[in-house]
Order: sequence, then C-alpha cells, then structure tokens
Amino acid sequence: MMKESLKIFAGDLKNSFKDLLPIIIVVALFQGLIIQAVPENLASIVIGLTIVAIGLALFIRGLELGIFPIGESLAVDFAKKGSVFWLLLFAFTIGFSTTVAEPALIAIADKAALISNGLIDAFWLRMTVALSVGFAIALGVLRILFGHPIAYYIISGYILVVVVTFFAPVEIIGLAYDSGGVTTSTVTVPLVAALGIGLASSIKGRNPVIDGFGLIAFASLTPMIFVQIYGIIAYSFPDAPATVQTTIQAVSDHAHHIDTFAWSNLFYDLIGTIKDVTPIIAVIFFFQYVIIKKSVAHLHKIITGMIMVVLGLYAFIIGLEMGLFPIGETIAFQLTDRGNNLLIYLFAFMIGFSTTMAEPALLAIAIKAEEISEGNIKQNVLRIVVALGVAIGIGLGSYRIVAGDPIHYYIVAGYMLVILFTYFAPKYIIPIAYDSGGVTTSTVTVPLVAALGLGLAENIPGRNPLIDGFGLIAFASLFPMLTVMGYGIHAHYYKSKKESVK
Repeated sequence: MMKESLKIFAGDLKNSFKDLLPIIIVVALFQGLIIQAVPENLASIVIGLTIVAIGLALFIRGLELGIFPIGESLAVDFAKKGSVFWLLLFAFTIGFSTTVAEPALIAIADKAALISNGLIDAFWLRMTVALSVGFAIALGVLRILFGHPIAYYIISGYILVVVVTFFAPVEIIGLAYDSGGVTTSTVTVPLVAALGIGLASSIKGRNPVIDGFGLIAFASLTPMIFVQIYGIIAYSFPDAPATVQTTIQAVSDHAHHIDTFAWSNLFYDLIGTIKDVTPIIAVIFFFQYVIIKKSVAHLHKIITGMIMVVLGLYAFIIGLEMGLFPIGETIAFQLTDRGNNLLIYLFAFMIGFSTTMAEPALLAIAIKAEEISEGNIKQNVLRIVVALGVAIGIGLGSYRIVAGDPIHYYIVAGYMLVILFTYFAPKYIIPIAYDSGGVTTSTVTVPLVAALGLGLAENIPGRNPLIDGFGLIAFASLFPMLTVMGYGIHAHYYKSKKESVK
C-alpha cells in the first residue's frame, strides 16, 4: 500500500515539475537575455521552485482523496434530502465564508483602501465581494436545480455589468473587474466544482458536463456588479478624496516593497494557511453532521486528504515566496524602468501563459473536466488553451495601460465577443469556458499580475494607478472564455468535417 502511494506521488511530482517548466524558462530567458544578470538569490529560487512542485503534488493528491469526494457526497445527500432551503444555505455559506478569508481579496482590498486614501473601505469592500460570491453560488445551484441553460444567466449578468459600468465612478471600474477574478480561491474552486458536478449527476435529466460546471463563473461575475454598486454609493459621499499625486505616492511606497522570504515567517504562513482552509472545513462538517445528520464515509481518507491539501497549499505558498515572487516582481519593475514597450508586452504574455499552466485551481478543474467528459476534453489541451487566453489577456491589458485607454472599452468589447462565441460554441464547452475565466486568477497569477499593472501605471507619465493600475486580472479572466469556446467551435467543426468525409 505504501509502495503504491509513493509511486502515485512520484508521478504527481513529475507532473508538477513539468507544470513549472514554462515559468522557469520565462524567468531564465528574461533574466539571462534581457536583464543580463544572475539573480542574487539563485539558490533560494531553485529551492523555492522545488518546494512549489512538492506542494502542488501534495495538493492534487489531497484533492483526489478529500475535497472532491466530500463535495460530491454532500451534493448527493442534499439531493436525496430534497430540501432546497438547506442546499441554498450551504451554497451561500461556502461562497461567503471562503471569500471573506481569501488572501488575494484581502490584498486587493487593502491596496484599494491605501491608494484611495480610505475612500474605499477595505472591510466593506471584502464584505461586498463575499456577499456577492455567496449569492452567486446559491444562484448557480438554483440554476442546476431548474435545469436552465447557463448562457441565459451569464449573458444577462454581463449586460448588467456593462449597464452599471456607465454609472460607476472611473476609480472603481478596474477594481470591480479585478474583484471578479480574485474571489475563487485554490481550495474553493475544487469544492464548488465537486458540488456542482455531484448535484448535476444526482438529479434526473441533468448532464454533469453541461449542468455541473458554471458555479465558478457565477462567483466571478457577481462581484463586478456588487463592487460597482458599492463604488457608486462610496463615491456619492466623497469625504476623503484622493488626489492623483497622493495616489501615485501611495502606490510607489507599496509597489516597491518587494517581499523577501524570511525563515521566521514559516510558522505564520502555516497558521495563515490553516486559517484560510478552516472556514471551508467548518462549513462542510457542520452541514454534514448537523443538517444531513450522517457520518462521513471513509473519514480517515477525507481527513488525510484535507491535511495534504493544507500542507500542499502551505508548501506551494512558501516556495512562491522563496523563489518566484521576488524575481518575478524584480523583472516586472526592471522592464517598466527600461521603457521598452515591446519587452513589456512579451513579458506580460509569457508570464501569463507560464503562471497559468501552474495554477492549482485550473489543474483541479481540468482533471474534473477530463474525468466527467470521459476523455473527450483532454486536461492538458484545456490548460494550454486557457493559458493562451490569459497570456493574450495580460498582454492586451498591458498595452491598454501603456496606451492609457479606458478599461471598459476593452471589457465591453470582450463581453460582446463572449456572447457571440456562446451562440456558436457547442453546449458541452460553454459552462467549462465560463468557469475557466474564474480559475485562472488565483495563487500564482494574482500577485505577479497586480505588481505588473501597478508598476506600469506608476512608471508611465500621465497614468493614475487607481484608475489604470487595476484591471489586468479582469483581462486574465475574460480572454480564457474566448479561447476555450474558440477551441470548442474548432473541435466541433473538425469532428463534423471528419464525419461527413466518412
């Protein structure tokens, strides 16, 4: 048994190193050819990336043992219980409790409060986003119960986003769009995916591929609406307006503070990771034992899986702090200081692609998509297509900052393309495409992308970091939907052509 487990883990570790290879190539390429200097902390970077690979392998194995089974089991039990109220309350609670504790959201909220001179309140911004995600997961579950096509909800949501954008203050738009990208955490995504798929599998007449996916898409969409409404209210009472100069100074002080790894932080990082995962585990076991009133099958395996998820996520974050974040942020700032726009776009494109390939949340969704589509959707192909979308999005988003164009022109045009692609894409790919937008901006991508966006907005004359610095995460969430649906349209056309030849 132990020998078999070690063999499986060795396979996971090998795949993890393969996933990290694009990041290593991009960093080595820019460091060696463009910056032309050997990093001072090379040993730390190598050790950090090794720890990231181990963390990723532990995380994936923990998902398979603990998170996926408990999520699907809960969905089946709720379906058998037949209580819509408790199911919707569970969905809302999972969405709210995990989003409030989401580190990426806390970082974005604090940054927004800092550079708006307190006009945007970090606590209320987090509460607004958390409420919107709770509402989104509950609405997504209701859609599965009703069996409605996801496109009706998503397209209506995008139209609402666009309408609200015209009334929202310019200072809040980029932040609102980014809020939609940082809400889906590395642990929440697999659990929510398992809940949707389990529910769709246990209801007669539902298709797990068509109906099971889509919950993450809801969780990425509603914060954009809620945060813009919050912005309209907050800016209606401007008691502490921030000038462009104070905003630039605040970002300068914050953005140039590149975190360096310290061994003394090891214990605090572990406590932080446990704190992030605790609300999810508490909600799961409360509903399992108090509401459903049923013991968990294979409890020891579930607990082992959850411990592996916590340790894997912890190792992953430690490795990133040691290896990737310092050098990634350094390269981003050095490139913006050089003033070569083509190099900036190339770095944005390549770092977007390579970091997305290593995203644990995307890997979890891709594994599930291949499993329930019975191999029709290949996980590696899906991840490459999603990574390509993120790369295009971050590259175009960087151009938008350099050019100084208003963000909503690009985002509105992008949503119109999403609506058009939805009309032509095969039904089975649409929910997965919508979900792809939500899983791309997580543990790895958000810090690097945020640093790049704020660095660009600070270093380019005439840019306001509050208006121009945010928004790259929104681009990284939008374009994967287009590339995944484009892939679906191409695959469907190719298959039809092949069958007509026969």
